[in-house]
Amino acid sequence: MATVKLGTLVIRTLAKPISSQLKNQAKQHETFRSICISLAQSMHMAEVKLRTNILGEPARQHVKPLSETRAVENGANALAEGFLFSVAALLIIGETWRSSRSQSKQRGDVNERIDELSANVASLTERLERMQESLGDVESERARNNELARIVERVVEIGLRGGWAEFEDTPLKLPRVELAPTSSRAPP
Repeated sequence: MATVKLGTLVIRTLAKPISSQLKNQAKQHETFRSICISLAQSMHMAEVKLRTNILGEPARQHVKPLSETRAVENGANALAEGFLFSVAALLIIGETWRSSRSQSKQRGDVNERIDELSANVASLTERLERMQESLGDVESERARNNELARIVERVVEIGLRGGWAEFEDTPLKLPRVELAPTSSRAPP
């Protein structure tokens, strides 16, 4: 980032001497002179017409053209300023493009990270659902085991007591079985 800013500053600094060279070349070369004269005369005519229309000055039938030296000077200044403006505009456009490209890349990185996190959340959600299903299976198995344990305890209790069994909601009666001989019997 700092190198880009420094590069921009260097380009702007180098553009000023180039602009001065354009002015000098416009005064020395015939092709540049003719371009500068026609540019300056066109700008002068447009300025006079604009001033006449906007400020309400009286309309002139004939606009006096600039002298050749003044036209060359004004045209050279316009070319030099146009060059400096073009360099500045290109630098701004380049900086804007680089910045938008950097932001686009940053957004791409953020979007990739969001996609990755979304995939992780989906995976964790799926694992959680499977664990909850397993937990539900374990809970139902535990309830079944508790019921079986209660039934076994009841059967053992009945068996140890040695009496008639009374099951809930069942009129079934089991015969009493004695495990040890009673004292009323005589030994043989």
